[in-house]
Amino acid sequence: MVRDLGVKRAKPKLRIDLFRSYVTTIENSLGSTLFRNLYFFKDGKSIDILNIGPRNHSCASYVSSIVYLFGLIKERHATVSGIIADIERSGWRASQKPRKGAIILWDYAKKSKAVLIPTLHVGFYMDTKTALSTDPFSGKVIKHHPTFGIRSDGSPRRRVVAYYWNKKLEV
Repeated sequence: MVRDLGVKRAKPKLRIDLFRSYVTTIENSLGSTLFRNLYFFKDGKSIDILNIGPRNHSCASYVSSIVYLFGLIKERHATVSGIIADIERSGWRASQKPRKGAIILWDYAKKSKAVLIPTLHVGFYMDTKTALSTDPFSGKVIKHHPTFGIRSDGSPRRRVVAYYWNKKLEV
């Protein structure tokens, strides 16, 4: 039996390991369908604004949900323009240097020389061979090359416009 001798012990100070928790959450999101639906009311009817036409537009919901979870932006977003505006107001800075956990902004995708997919895309950079973002057909979080691969001429399949980094993620 241990007796209290009136000695006060200092409680250990706990502080969240923000970077490790953030990156692990991104890694654990792989395969998730959690972010593929977001409902709004339009004319009194509830509609899923991420499933318009044959494609799912959940990338901004995915990225903003994780970043919001760690208090690194003000709110969740349904559009790429919305999340980019919020991260820039919230201390994220554009860079050409990728870092693990950085938000990637991809340019419009080209299906062919004549066909342009008219949407920007966001996801997370993990390393030189891996990025995570949502699949536009299933809405699932998938793993892929940071530029969706390299063409036979050496050019990226999808150009990276910028990597965004927040200094709060630095240890």
